Amino acid sequence: MSSEHSGADGKEYNAQAMDAGGGDFDSDSGQPNQQTEQELATKMLQIQSKRFYLDVKQNRRGRFIRVAEIGADGRRSQIFLALSTAADFRDHLSTFSDYYASLGPPNPDNVPEDGKLKSEMMIKDNRRYYLDLKENARGRFLRVSQTITRGGPRSQIAIPAQGMIEFRDALTDLLEEFGTNDGGFKGELPEGRHMRVDNKNFYFDVGQNNRGIYMRISEVKSNFRNAITIPEKCWSRFRDILTDYCEKMKKSSETVTTAENNLQQHQQAANSLK
Repeated sequence: MSSEHSGADGKEYNAQAMDAGGGDFDSDSGQPNQQTEQELATKMLQIQSKRFYLDVKQNRRGRFIRVAEIGADGRRSQIFLALSTAADFRDHLSTFSDYYASLGPPNPDNVPEDGKLKSEMMIKDNRRYYLDLKENARGRFLRVSQTITRGGPRSQIAIPAQGMIEFRDALTDLLEEFGTNDGGFKGELPEGRHMRVDNKNFYFDVGQNNRGIYMRISEVKSNFRNAITIPEKCWSRFRDILTDYCEKMKKSSETVTTAENNLQQHQQAANSLK
């Protein structure tokens, strides 16, 4: 069973899902930043005792789908899929469903030691997704695990095997409406700049990766090179701090100059009286 609603109809779920973390993809956790999200559509599936929410969201880096599982006991877990990854997942669901349909009834005497019947893996930027069709005493299910290559948190959901077709169809509906293009910034990035100060060279280069737009400032001196990377979302703050320091140094310099001029005038006046 599935239902569809807008963000306004899903207030109860959104309040719950926020407890588990949400939206603009963070570089370490792979989870988005809630403050910059816009919800575009939501589908809800009831599969056995579980509810699944498929939320299409958008932020400055593009569009993605948040898949949240809420168990009968209220326990929540979620994963995040870029639209292109969701399309790959949909295709894998078809393959897993066909394989599941070819299996005979569960045989307690012929279960793999780790419970795995079939496995696949998907890779998207710094995220890996492990798809495992498994079997245990409660039945067969598809476990979908999301991990971050740099050691971030691991999150996973479990879809009852009987609901894989329904889940695939819900994903297909959303992808037909919103497409499989992840979106994000498509404009032209500014050209790099160079500045030389004494025997040092400074290079300012603007780039873009799966985490968004950034500026890399490199300091180069003979065989020495050092660099910092500044996310585009904090450029304005970075500029304000530099401006504040420039103004303070200017005032400090003017104060010193004024004091030196006053001292020189006093000395000249004293010398004239001799």
